[in-house]
Parts: sequence; structure tokens; C-alpha cells
Amino acid sequence: MQGAWYHGQQQCWVLMEETSTQHSEDEDTIPYSGPGEHLEYSGTVLWHVDVEEERRWGEMHTRQISDSERCEAKKLKTEAQYMSTEENGEVPSSPEKALLKYGELVVLGYNGSLPYGEKGRRKTRFTLFKRAAANGVKPSTHHIAKTPQASKIVADKSHHSVSYTLSRNQTVVVEYVRDEDTDMFQIGRSTEPPIDFVVIDTVPGNKTAEDCKVQQSTISRFACRIVVERNPTHTARIYAAGFDSSNNIFLGERATKWKRPDSSMDGLTTNGVLIMHPTGGFGQECKAGVWREVSVCGGIYSLRETRPNPQRGKLIDDESNVLHDGTLIDLCGATLLWRSSAGLQKTPTHKHIEELRKEINAARPQCPVGLNTLAFPTRSRATKVTEEKERQPYVYLNCGHVHGHHLWGQKENENGDRECPMCRTVGPYVPLYMGNEPAFYVDCGPPTHAFCPCGHVCSEQTARYWAQVPLPHGVHAFHAACPFCATQLTGEQGFIKLIFQNDIGT
Repeated sequence: MQGAWYHGQQQCWVLMEETSTQHSEDEDTIPYSGPGEHLEYSGTVLWHVDVEEERRWGEMHTRQISDSERCEAKKLKTEAQYMSTEENGEVPSSPEKALLKYGELVVLGYNGSLPYGEKGRRKTRFTLFKRAAANGVKPSTHHIAKTPQASKIVADKSHHSVSYTLSRNQTVVVEYVRDEDTDMFQIGRSTEPPIDFVVIDTVPGNKTAEDCKVQQSTISRFACRIVVERNPTHTARIYAAGFDSSNNIFLGERATKWKRPDSSMDGLTTNGVLIMHPTGGFGQECKAGVWREVSVCGGIYSLRETRPNPQRGKLIDDESNVLHDGTLIDLCGATLLWRSSAGLQKTPTHKHIEELRKEINAARPQCPVGLNTLAFPTRSRATKVTEEKERQPYVYLNCGHVHGHHLWGQKENENGDRECPMCRTVGPYVPLYMGNEPAFYVDCGPPTHAFCPCGHVCSEQTARYWAQVPLPHGVHAFHAACPFCATQLTGEQGFIKLIFQNDIGT
């Protein structure tokens, strides 16, 4: 007899016996949500034990798996296979495996990958596919209970609920019911099964695995949830807070909450979930919008004085929680960019960016001092110290002249500033690296500009857009930052135009 635990649902699958029928290793097995079910499928007998329910009722039931459930299981398997190949950059070989993509969430501050590798649900990019079966929920009825624990709805893990604690003796529990027309995706710091996309605090700069460790995170364990309509036009909406492993959301006595005009409850999370919609679409003409806070029920409010301030902002009636292409989502520790499926079709690909890199290198730009040929490193070598240091392009950030690595004009005790041999301007002298995350680009233009002071290279319009976007920092500050490494921008513009000796990119 073999046993396997599935920790998320506290369920146990035990293989009781197997008939003489031969089965392939990837044979479908069908999970069933009822308490303690005896399943028979293609000659394999499975006991499905919900540990908590078995202890409570001490009984088991038997039924035969239907054809519809077998079909649904195959869909789930197909979805898992497709997501695996998509994450590895592969294209599904069969049109039958092509699932509908709603969009993508990309974490700002990482140039295409985590320094310790993309693993499971913890990565820099999360693709939202249409689920094989709807898992969305919507508010239904509300109940008054002395304590959340006293409510049967809260105690029942098969139901979703939001608890608003008004006082020690009064709690409003809002019951949520299944919505067959929506898919729900949850984001947060927790690694528990309800979280689809695990997000950690972003550390500015070129990061190593050790740099990414933070003493205390400000991101909520269950930060927010995104609900997408399964039918066209597949509208995506964001809500503060996510359901925990017991399918509950708790807003404690100190949390900001209130009763709306229709007598329903709403509230804000401790550090809040902020969103910003770009104006003019996410393209060459886009401009930064205004940051707002989204509530548990999806209301849009002006910002509080500080993130944890108990006083909510003003309700913004003419704005909504619908995500647009290019919407920024801040979780107080990490900022995410939403790219819609339609918007991604207009975005440059990794292949396009790689071709631009090769095009620059093929022109053989030279260092004006050493006269050696310069070359932008590949993605795999961009974060490593290479032996070919002389070929690495460097830039003087105050003038934009591109050189190779040399010691000419080095100033002592001046924070590493250099004097440019071309124009005698004194300023920072940093290496140049390609901005490799395509989702951050607002156009497909050539890489002619670099952010200051980090040296990440991108198109002019991309540099201009991000240099004007005030990104949240801490609980009350905002500043522009490089989207590829989250370094705060410096200088008059926050970026510089690159000037090569042979006028490449000018």
C-alpha cells in the first residue's frame, strides 16, 4: 500500500490495490472533493481520504468516476503540461494544448530572471491561463457572529468568506459562493497552496541570491487576488487581500473597514494594495497615471497619508479596479506590471532584443582610448564577471560617451568618478547591460539610451516612460527607478543617450 499527501487540501490519496490491467506511468487519476471517497478508475482502486473529514464522520462513500470527470482531468493535465512548456520557452506542439492566455504579471527589478533561479511559483513572470474549471468566487450573503470562529461559514473550509471584526463581540462574515464565469488567481508572500504567484521583497541593484534575503518583509502573505472573466472580453479585476488555506480573509479589529451605502462591508489591508493605470495606453505615447488604493471589494480610493494609516482615502467613483495593459500593482515591497494578452502581441520578444544586441556587436563599436572592439554580453554572461573585461562597454553617465574598460581619467577619492577623455566631463563611469525583460518595453525601438546610474540599456521611449513613473518606496515615499533592477534613478532626466565613437545608435 502506498500513500501520498497533498498538503494544500489536507487530503490523502492511498493506493489500495491495482488490478492486472497494465497502466502507463502518466495515467490520469481523478481527485474528488467529497469527504472520503472510494474511487475506481481504469482498473486502479484509490481511497481518497480527507483526513479532517474522516476523523469527524468516520465513514467513507463509494462511487464510479463519470466520463465527464475523466475528460475534466485530462484538461487539467493538459493545462499543467502546457504551462510547463510555456515556462521553459517552448511552443506547444499540438493546437489542442494551446490554452487561452489572459495576460502576464512581471515583477519589476529583475532583468528577466531571479538570481537564484526560477523555481515553481516563485519567479519573475507569472502567466495567467484560462483554467480548465472555473474557481472564481463572488460575495453572497452576510451574517453577524460574535466571533469568526463561531461562524459555521468560517469553520467550513469548503466555503469562502471574508470576516470583518467590528469589536470583540461583533463580526460581520460575508459568504462567497462559486462563480462559474470567472477564474481567480492569488498573489502573496506565502508559499501555501492557495497562492498562485509567490512574491518576495525586491532588493534594488544587480542582485545575487544572498542580496535577496530580507530581515522582515512588508508584503502580505495573502496580498491580493485577480479575478478574470472566462468569456470575452476576459476582463481582469484586482482586489486587495487573498483567501488563506481555510478559504478565509480576516480583517482584524484594527484594520481599516467600513459599511458602504448599500450596507455591505469593505476594507483595506494593513499596508494596502496600490495600482496605477498608464494614460494613453502602454505604448510610445503613454504617460504615468495616478496611484490609487484598491479595497477588498475592489473599490478605488485615493492614497492614505501613509500605507498603514487607519484613515482611508476618498472614494474615486469614475475609476475602477479593471486592469489595463501596463497597469502597475504595488504590494509594499514589490511592484508588478500587468501585461494583457493583446498588449504582449505588440511587445518585443527575447529574440528581438537578442537580435538588437547582435546588431550592435556586429557593427564592431570601438573604445576611443584603447581602440579595442566592444561587445554587449549575452544574457547568461551579463551578471557574471567575465575575463573579457576590455570588451565590456562602459558609459560616462554625465555625457553618454561609450568606452571600454580603462583607467584613463580616474579620480582619487571621488567615489569612482572619471573624467571623459572625449569631452572632459567628470562623472560616474559604469558598465552597460541590455535590458532583457521584454514586458518593460513600450516600443520595439533600438537600444539607444541607458538608465542612470545602473547602466541598463533600452529604447528611448522606454527610458522616457519609466523615468517619469514614481514607484512606491517604503510606506510613504515615491521615486523613479530602473524597471530592470529597481535602482533609484539619478541625474536630471534619469537616463542618458549613448554616444558611440562610430555613431552607433545616434
